[in-house]
Amino acid sequence: MTLDRRVLITGGGSGLGADLARGFAAEGAEVVVAGRRQGPLDAVAATAPNIRTHVADVTDEADVVRLFDAFETFDIVIANAGVAASSRLTRTSLDLWREMLDVNLTGVFLTLREGLQRMRDRGWGRLITIASMAGLKGYPYIGAYAASKHGAVGLTRALAQEVASSGITANALCPGYLATEMTERTITGIVESTGRNEADAMEALLQFNPQHRLIEPSEVTAAALWLCGPGSESINGQAIAIAGGEL
Repeated sequence: MTLDRRVLITGGGSGLGADLARGFAAEGAEVVVAGRRQGPLDAVAATAPNIRTHVADVTDEADVVRLFDAFETFDIVIANAGVAASSRLTRTSLDLWREMLDVNLTGVFLTLREGLQRMRDRGWGRLITIASMAGLKGYPYIGAYAASKHGAVGLTRALAQEVASSGITANALCPGYLATEMTERTITGIVESTGRNEADAMEALLQFNPQHRLIEPSEVTAAALWLCGPGSESINGQAIAIAGGEL
């Protein structure tokens, strides 16, 4: 597949965002990775000549507008920027709650809203939210994170109804625990809060996946590419689990 499209990937400097950037670039797309730190973005851009960078904070409305102004329009917008943290609800501070909602929900809202504003008269577009299995079900000790991801899935489903007759689709990808830096930080958090060793902490996460493994970022990238390719026109308003059969 040759993808002659311009793609925006927020949170594109590491982890899944970096894999998405490399995957779309390999298919011929013009890719823009956005994030808060120039260094990691530059490292991703160095892997392919058709990856460009832009520093932006997705929680800042003016910053998001400037990002889109810099490139006029995108055919594909992937709202990938996110943060994760774990805490018992009784120990969840208001600051932590607000951080989860600001990045994982408000950031998605600002990104998708601006993306739709720029693509709605073009007759074709793809809006993709990178959510999580935590947007489809509950897990202990991540109430704030789960709430933010449930919100992102709900927003995407509502948006899909608005764009259904426009040639634009809106979908969410919901991976389980990924083999990325974010999961490494989750394991560190489990070790620090419970006293378990790293192997036991990893085993606790693997229990959620019937395949007993972490999800590779490339699997999510493949799903995103599928949503942007021929034959995906009727895939709209879906929250697609990529989690080895976890229910």
